[in-house]
Amino acid sequence: MNRVWRKPGFTLVELLVVITIIAILIALLLPAVQAAREAARKMQCGNNLKQLGMGMLQHEEKNKFLPSGGWGWWWVGDPDRGFGREQPGGWMYSILPYMEQVELHEFGKDGDPNSWTATQTAGCARCIQTPLSVANCPTRRPSITFGTEGHGGSVAFYATDAVSVLARTDYAACAGDQTSDFEQTGPGPGSLSEAANWTKNFPNVSPTWTNLEKPGTGHTATGISYLRSEVTMARITDGTSNTYMLGEKYLDPDNYLSGSDPADNESMYTGYVDDNFRVTHCPDPPLPPDYDYTPLQDTPGLSDGKRFGSAHAGSFNMCFCDGSVRTISYTIDPLTHRYLGNREDGTPVDAKNIP
Repeated sequence: MNRVWRKPGFTLVELLVVITIIAILIALLLPAVQAAREAARKMQCGNNLKQLGMGMLQHEEKNKFLPSGGWGWWWVGDPDRGFGREQPGGWMYSILPYMEQVELHEFGKDGDPNSWTATQTAGCARCIQTPLSVANCPTRRPSITFGTEGHGGSVAFYATDAVSVLARTDYAACAGDQTSDFEQTGPGPGSLSEAANWTKNFPNVSPTWTNLEKPGTGHTATGISYLRSEVTMARITDGTSNTYMLGEKYLDPDNYLSGSDPADNESMYTGYVDDNFRVTHCPDPPLPPDYDYTPLQDTPGLSDGKRFGSAHAGSFNMCFCDGSVRTISYTIDPLTHRYLGNREDGTPVDAKNIP
């Protein structure tokens, strides 16, 4: 008898079953892989804040006050004007020497704090076009330069040559729990000679903002860095572990890379402006709801330059004045969030209300 031998193999039905099983396993594993990657990105984001926070604390240790907020949105860092209220650049610029970025901090240094030379304008332009990996959240965007579409094209700030790209950050210092003073404080003085005539008060603000530096006079900024600030640790009377220092800022996802968001169109080294500073106010009668700056996850189509927030789901990272970084839920009690933004309100904060 002749027998017919057949090679072993899969039937079409068996092959389809195997493919289906593999597809199901991939579908089950993919969200877990994505979640693990996002957890790693969020951890890196927290590490970025930790490094920035340590830079702020080292600045305080050296200068005896936390980094100043600078002068306004038309001003960038000046390497010849030191630290504190005479420095036009913002907090990010002031902490560069304490983050092993002395060379970047001194781009444009010409030894003359009272005039602008070609050396300075070229060097400062180079500085504001230099990104840092520590300044950007990996969930949101890479550490690259971004266009100046928000300025309608290339732009020259005071003491810089014209530039067409800028380095930006995803982190903001806490200016306090006031409603907001970014629009009132404006672009800063119109010249160095005008700046030389400044007192502690900003000259162009409304009467309710008569003094942004001295507590108890007018409407006082209550955070740790703001217009021409020099906040000492002694003035954080609520305790360093109960006071925000800096954190992730809210942004519209539609404009992550465009440079056209009004709250993200300046350099990260710029002086006092909502690009690099945020507040924690929540509604308090008779203020209307549009003064609500409780934290929010990035939302397409919604631009807001006052809130903290992030691209992360569920929560965002904040660095406190003791250097610790904590994950804060978007559902945090609004008043608790407000109190954490005020260095001296005297209101006890229950740890149970910080989810």
